[in-house]
Order: sequence, then structure tokens, then C-alpha cells
Amino acid sequence: MTDTVGGPATDTGSSTAQNTAHNTAQDGEAPGKARGRAKAGARRRSGLAVQRVFTTEGVHPYEQVEWERRDVVMTNWRDGTINFEQRGVEFPRAWSVNATNIVTSKYFRGAVGSETRESSLRQLIDRVVGTYRRAGVEHGYFATEADAEIFDHELTWMLLHQVFSFNSPVWFNVGTASPQQVSACFILSVDDTMESILNWYREEGLIFKGGSGAGLNLSRIRSSKELLSSGGTASGPVSFMRGADASAGTIKSGGATRRAAKMVVLDVDHPDIEEFVETKAKEEAKVRVLRDAGFDMDLGGSDITSVQYQNANNSVRVTDEFMRAVEEGTDFGLRARMTGEIIDRTDARKLFRGIAEAAWNCADPGIQYDGTINDWHTTPESGRISASNPCSEYMHLDNSSCNLASLNLLKFLDADDRFDAETFAKAVELIITAMDISICFADFPTDPIADTTRRFRQLGIGYANLGALLMATGHAYDSEGGRALAGAITSLMTGAAYKRSAELAGVVGPYEGYARNAQAHQRVVRKHAAANDGIRSFPASNPVQQLASQTWKQCQEIGEANGWRNAQASVLAPTGTIGLMMDCDTTGIEPDLALVKFKKLVGGGSMQIVNQSVRRALDNLGYQAEQAEAIVEYVAEHGHVIDAPGMKPEHYEVFDCAMGDRTIAPMGHVRMMAAAQPFLSGAISKTVNMPERATVEDVERIYLEGWRLGLKALAIYRDNCKVGQPLSAGKGGDKKASGDTAEVEKVTVVEQRPIRKRLPKKRPSETVSFTVGGAEGYLTAGSYPDDGLGEIFVKLGKQGSTLAGVMDAFSMSISVGLQYGIPLEFYVSKFSNLRFEPAGMTDDPDVRIATSVLDYLFRRLALDHLPYEKRVQLGIFSSDERSAQVESEYGSNGEKLDLDEFRSSVPTTVEKKDPAVEPAPAEVGSSTELLELRLGKAADAPLCMTCGTKMRPAGSCYLCEGCGSTSGCS
Repeated sequence: MTDTVGGPATDTGSSTAQNTAHNTAQDGEAPGKARGRAKAGARRRSGLAVQRVFTTEGVHPYEQVEWERRDVVMTNWRDGTINFEQRGVEFPRAWSVNATNIVTSKYFRGAVGSETRESSLRQLIDRVVGTYRRAGVEHGYFATEADAEIFDHELTWMLLHQVFSFNSPVWFNVGTASPQQVSACFILSVDDTMESILNWYREEGLIFKGGSGAGLNLSRIRSSKELLSSGGTASGPVSFMRGADASAGTIKSGGATRRAAKMVVLDVDHPDIEEFVETKAKEEAKVRVLRDAGFDMDLGGSDITSVQYQNANNSVRVTDEFMRAVEEGTDFGLRARMTGEIIDRTDARKLFRGIAEAAWNCADPGIQYDGTINDWHTTPESGRISASNPCSEYMHLDNSSCNLASLNLLKFLDADDRFDAETFAKAVELIITAMDISICFADFPTDPIADTTRRFRQLGIGYANLGALLMATGHAYDSEGGRALAGAITSLMTGAAYKRSAELAGVVGPYEGYARNAQAHQRVVRKHAAANDGIRSFPASNPVQQLASQTWKQCQEIGEANGWRNAQASVLAPTGTIGLMMDCDTTGIEPDLALVKFKKLVGGGSMQIVNQSVRRALDNLGYQAEQAEAIVEYVAEHGHVIDAPGMKPEHYEVFDCAMGDRTIAPMGHVRMMAAAQPFLSGAISKTVNMPERATVEDVERIYLEGWRLGLKALAIYRDNCKVGQPLSAGKGGDKKASGDTAEVEKVTVVEQRPIRKRLPKKRPSETVSFTVGGAEGYLTAGSYPDDGLGEIFVKLGKQGSTLAGVMDAFSMSISVGLQYGIPLEFYVSKFSNLRFEPAGMTDDPDVRIATSVLDYLFRRLALDHLPYEKRVQLGIFSSDERSAQVESEYGSNGEKLDLDEFRSSVPTTVEKKDPAVEPAPAEVGSSTELLELRLGKAADAPLCMTCGTKMRPAGSCYLCEGCGSTSGCS
């Protein structure tokens, strides 16, 4: 079948009613009805009239922002080596350092250091938007050239102001000499032949090489319990998984250091299902044995490559029949792949328990609910949905792909922190138009994927920052109000996307497979609209749900006349790297990680900041300004709101996060997914985190409830269930509380103890005399010969006095800590600014005032023994350094600074220090590490293989805040 609705060889703008009727009738529609539809379509095929939403006529978006030049120097947090450097890049002043670094290092094209290298965000946006505009004009999307220009400006404005972002492949490839691949999500297929299996390996390799991931269902492959035509026994899908896993582990994704991402699915009625369920759990047991024997089994360790099946996410595709058998406690039949006959029976509850036990042990397998997935399928006449992409949000036909884009929800809060539903819907329409245009010029890794994608034109619009939006508006993530708002926003998004898709069908024609699937597509749209009417927690007058209802009504009317341009419209992706590009606080559908997070600063250094959503939430909850400031200051110090001054206990839940002292319960995550799922064409990339103490029964309950609530897919992760993850401090071995059918497993934890590095008999030292608030003393600091402070002696007070004895003991404690490897900057961050007597003026020109003796001592030690870069982070400078800063800011031109002029330039009122902002501890490099420091235990997240910082969860994978790398999602 040829592409008749928008392929490069088709002039869609001049399609006649006769041709359209002929093509439509070929797909099974009555010729008379097709001709009538085609005539109506031909009258409307004059292109889109695009209206301005964000821009002003006659003013280019670039003229409305303030630009500045920055230097991007990205280092490995652990050893200080430079990973990437590009100086003088141009970005809007409002963009954060992190967003600047990530866009420059990830998305700018051209060899670093060459004249062809992109050096401005303008060049990047123009490269992408210009390509979309030209393709839209070429394929008849716009009514006039003026409409094309408005489209160009609107898209540019939204990207410039971080309102949305395309998925990473768009930024990598569009407008370059490389293949124009725009999709991040791929689904493959494999049949029960050796040729097909070997082709599976090849196709996966090509996709991995391009930096993307793929998923597929292996259920067509005969089980190890079935015979081959030659008379032998089949190998079974699990054996072939071994080869594919080795291939994925060898081909690094896009030439980067992270491994490829893949999803492997097996149907629950496959005779080898038990072997499939146990594959990764058995390998995890192997990891424990090898680790205890002294092998390096950490993530990225030298010996971890000997473990199999670690490069894929595994999921079991369960049917409604199986889930009902679990509820009723009956047997379930396992079917031969070739004949479909039942060749074995199993206890449904026993198999379900096995799935839960394996997930409890190693987080795999996840669950995909086949009945729900295919009940919401828009094109069932063209094939069933049998698999998903690696992150489990894209689910459609085999050998297909999906390009994604995500909106930043916080950008749609108005001055009164109300969600601007109308502007949001208009933004969705513009973005969907651009996403569909991209399929006209896109390249694909294989011919079957290209054919399916061009015929069905699957899109995946979604959003990020939901968690931040809910907190900012005073809604608890796990609450009826929070779920209602999330559901209404998701409903409006998909309704507006399908409405625009129907309008596009009237301009450039519906997707090629629509006529054959028209009834099913219309049925699914009606299901979305009915689910929208079922959101009962909001009053009928609520503007978000009210507009969503109107949009779905218009969507159905236009779609029944025109059809739809796209077989699917929306998913909720992890929004890893692009979430950082948009400066989002939270990714995808996730809640906030914690209330206090890590932030890099322009010019170097870093801060720990209280999330801006906290203050906005307090304002929206009715707290007075003074109360809100006190609570924010309390959060900055403690990291939570428990017992904060003036805080109402009933408001605690608004500030619950994914990690920290108050965490959202696992079922709260499931309920939020259920609130959004009825309004998505695809599914949701999300892992439900469970505490280490969770039981196998808890996992069963989660998986069962996910089916009852209508989810399409679900995966869990239990704290510390993987050996390759860091173990929480102070905890013993894993305890397997899985009921009477499982044994308690004893796990040996290998402790890594610090080693004391003693000073030699003869070592250099320096003594400083000091006076603080009239109290005199002496500080002696001894160093290692190869540099580095190793001991201190403090003489304060009369010999034999209590004060002298305490200072002697304190000195010994600090000295031993230094010799065991505790960094000096850690002590400086803890003891500087301590307030107690004696305090006041000193006789040290570098430290004129001290809030205590310890404050002075550690400031002096920092000045003498820490490099300038670390002291910048701590805010400690010598007298000469401070003078140089003043001169550079006010200028001296070689002349002595006029103190009177300087004093007159200083405001008479001192600006109050923001209690929400403090210097970040020197040893912290990410929000996850900051949270670890506050909680006193390690988080279950890997270190980034690029820059060494601790990653944070993002959907069903992990994201590095430092450099934008991900563990598998785009």
C-alpha cells in the first residue's frame, strides 16, 4: 500500500475528491460515502489559518528576551577532569546554568572548536523550526505564507521560553546532514523463524546505534516445550533473549557510555512464562554470590558484564482472563504458539505470586494489562498491540515508532496561580501540528517502521512538571483534588490534540489506515470523552474540565466528518534530558523528589534552594507573608515541613515528596496514574517506588489494583532490591517478607571501612595567633608532606581549665577525622557561622568578625588550606580577594577607591537574605546527593557514567542533573 496522505511524493494540497474517494473506498468504505467525504475534504483543503497566541505581529521572539554570553565547562564531579568545554555560547539570561550546559553539550551540532559548531540557542531553534516550517509549506499545511510565519514565530517563542520541548532525536538530527530521525520510541516484531530472530538482533542494533531504544513481544516464538518440524525441541524465547542481551550490552547507545534501552514482553499464557519471570531474579542471586566473593558487581563495575538479561526491562503481558483467574483462585491454560491449544495448566495465583516475588527481588518483571491496552486501541483492524517501547509509554502496532514532545505545565499558571486552560489548549494545537509535519520529512531505521509510521502517523504529546504544579497550587499529590486537576489537564491535552488532528485531516487527509479503522477510532474517542465526564471531584464550572468537555465535543464532531490525521496523540514520557532543558522541577507525571534541591550558579559554585513551589503553595493555602517566610526558612534547615512554625498539620500532605521524611505511599502513585490513564492514547512511564520493608503481598496488591484501576502498564522498584545499587547506611541484609511460600534469604553485606593515613614523624606545620572578642589563642595546623591538612592543635584558655581541655579533645577529634579522609571543606561547612561566645572583632585582616571561636578557626583553615574554587562555594575570601571583587564591580582604573562615593552607592536599606537559598555543601553534586546528606542514607540510584554525579529517578529510568545523560530514555 502506498502513502497517499503526506508522503514526500504526494502533493496533498492538490488531491482531488475522486482520488480521495478511490483510496478511501479501497480501505473498505462504501464508494458513495467516500466520495461525499472526499468532496467535503476537498473543499476544506486550503491549509490551516494560524492565530497568534504568544507573539506580537512585527516583533520577532528573539527581540523580546535579554541575551548573554556564557562559558560552558562541564567537569567530572569526582575527579575534576573536564568532560566538555565551549566558551562564549549565547542564551537568554532567564535560562539556568544547567539548561545552558545540557543544551550546549547535547544538542549543539558541529565539531567542538570548529567554525561550523553552533554557539547560540538561536541557531539551534532556527535549525529545527526552519525545517518544520519549510516542510509544512511544502506539504500544504498552511493557508498562506503569513500563516507559516506565524507558526514559525509561535513555535520559536514557546521553545525560547521553555514552554515545551521536542524529544531529543529532533534536536540531534533535524536540519543536519544526518538522517532526519525524529522518533525516540520504537516497537519491533519477531516471528518463529531463525531469519526473523536474526533480523531482530540486526534491527535492534541499528536502533541502539542511533541512540534510541526498542521493545518487542517474543510470544510468537515457540516454547521449549514444543517440537520443531525437524523433530527436535525448540530452544524457547528465553534462550534467544540471551543473545539479544549480549548484543545490547556491546552496542553502546549512540556511541555514548550508557547502555542500550530495550523492553522484552512475554504473554502470560506462553508455556515458558515461568522461566521468563525468573530470569532476572536468578541472575540477581548470582550477583549476590559473586559480590560476596569479592567481584566488582556495582553498576558499571568490571565484573557486572558476566550477568545476563540486565540490558532489558522485562514485562509480562497479562490478560483479563488471567487476572480474573487470580481473583477466583482457578487454573489458567498455557497455549502452544503454533496451534493455540492448551498444552499445560498452571495455578493462576501461584504464577501471579511468582511474578510478584521476582519483582520484589529485582524489580522485574513489570506488568502490561493486555485487555485494557487493546480495549483503547484505535486501529485494531490493522493488528493488535502486543508490545511497548523500553519505558512502556508508547504502545501501538508492531514495527512502528512515535515522536514525542512535552509541555512544561508550570508555564501555564497565571499571575493568580490559576491554570490557563485556553492558552494550554492552543499551545497543544500548535505543537501537534509541528509533530505531524515532522513525519513528512522524517527518516526511520528500518523500512517496516517507516511504512507503518507513515501510514498511521503516531504522535506522543505529553507534559512535565505535574508534581511542581500540584504543590504550587496547594494540591497534595495523593489527594482527590490533585488527581482531579491532573486528570482534567490530561483530558484537555489529549482532547485538543485529537481535535487538531481532526482539523489536519480536513486539510491534508486522515492517516492512511483510518478508513479501515474508523469505527474503532471513533469508539475510543467517545471513551475518552465519557471518562472526562466522569471526573467528579471538580465542580462543573471548573474552567479546565469545562474546556475539556467542549473540546472533546468539537473533536468528535470534526473527527466524524474528517477522520483523524493521527492514529494516536498522547503519552506520558519520562522527560529526562528535555525536562532539564525546560528547567522543570519534576519530570513527567512524577512528584517532587524533595523540598530542597541542588542548583548550579552562573560563574561557578552551587546552592541548595527550597523549591519555589513551596512558597507558592503556602501563599495559595492562605498563609501570611511572615508565616510563609518562617516556614520556608524551617524547610531550608530541616528539609521538611513537619513541626514547622505556624504550619497546619492538615497541610503536611501538600508537601509530600518521592523521597525524604514524608514520602508518598506507593498506592498514591498508582492512583495518580489511574487519574491520567483514561485520557492518554498510550500509557505512562513511571516506576512505583516501594520501601525496603514492603512485602511480596504488597507487590501483588499493587499489580492487582493497577489492573482494577484501568492502567495499561505498571512497574515497581523496592528500595535496595538490587545488589548493583548502593546500600542504605545502617541497614542490614535484605529480609524477604514474602509469606509462607518463600524462605528468608540471608545476605552478607560487604562493608567498606575507611583507612587512617597517619602523618609522618616529621611534618610541616604553621602556627597562627588570634584574638576573637578579646579571647586570645593559638592555632597550629600540621600538613602531610605531599600537601593536605592532617592535624590541628588549638590552645585557648589557661592550661588545666575546662575550656582548654575541651579544645584539646576537639582538636584530636578533628585531626583523626582528617586522617581518615573526611574533607576539610565538610568541617568548614559545618562549623563556620556557629554562634556562641566569645565572638566579635578579631585581629586577623582576612577574618575581621567571627560569630564564635570555631567560626574563626575554620574560616582561617579554609583560607590557608582550601583552593579558591572550593572557597567560592563556601563564600570564604581573603581581604585581597574581597578588594579585587569590589574593584571589579565598581572599577578603580588604578586609582584609589573613593569610599564616600562607594558608600553613597550602597542602598540605605539592607536587602533581606533569602532564607530559601544557602551555599550547597562542597561534597554535593546533585539533588539526590543533597537529599542523601540530609537523610543520612544512600539513595537507590546509579552514578552517572559521564560526569560521576548521583542520578535521580525519571519515569522508569534515571536522569543526571549534571550533564543530562539518562540510563535509557531520551
